[in-house]
Amino acid sequence: MAGEKYISAIRDGAAAFPLLIPSLDPALDPELVLAHVDGLLLTGSASNVDPAYYGGDGPRPGNLADTHRDATTLPLIRAAIAAAKPCLFICRGHQELNVAFGGTLFQHVREVPGRFDHSDDAKQGIEAKYAPAHEVTVQAGGVLESLLERRRFAVNSLHGQAIDRLAVGLRIEALADDGTIEAISVEGASNFALSVQWHPEWQWSGNPESRTLFAAFGRALAAL
Repeated sequence: MAGEKYISAIRDGAAAFPLLIPSLDPALDPELVLAHVDGLLLTGSASNVDPAYYGGDGPRPGNLADTHRDATTLPLIRAAIAAAKPCLFICRGHQELNVAFGGTLFQHVREVPGRFDHSDDAKQGIEAKYAPAHEVTVQAGGVLESLLERRRFAVNSLHGQAIDRLAVGLRIEALADDGTIEAISVEGASNFALSVQWHPEWQWSGNPESRTLFAAFGRALAAL
């Protein structure tokens, strides 16, 4: 899924040419895809990663799945990191990065003791859905700290799932006050490889943190 807000953020925020990658059956060859792009943005989606990929319980009735996306993105993520392609991961993409590297997810984070309900209210209008919902704290010594002026700021929150066990090779970059992992990076990555659980693409131009994220991604793309 790639809504206009993602496409516009890449075109205008990262100053890059957006090219949409379809999720087909059978999936496109990751090496063929990477031969035609400078980097990857993995977007959010109403669907969730199939728990079979991380040994989770079967999804509950009504869970939105996208098996074609899973089959496309998970090998593509690993190939892109190995090829030193700049990568930015958002919401579902944030979760996909963790699963691609061997981590697990909470399928219903609001049911985990001590955690907030990070999902949005389906009855809300779109402005309310994407309004700031809680703050995150940027961890010291990471990629995100090197990019942002503030160590603590408010983000929106529209996700029912979240990272449970962090994959080996990934680093926590930001946390919510309830301990939910809100941003991660790839340790030792040869290029930009950062993911966030929130949606920086939403009205990105009016948010200093979002502008910085997309500008940094754009610089990495332009440097190739």
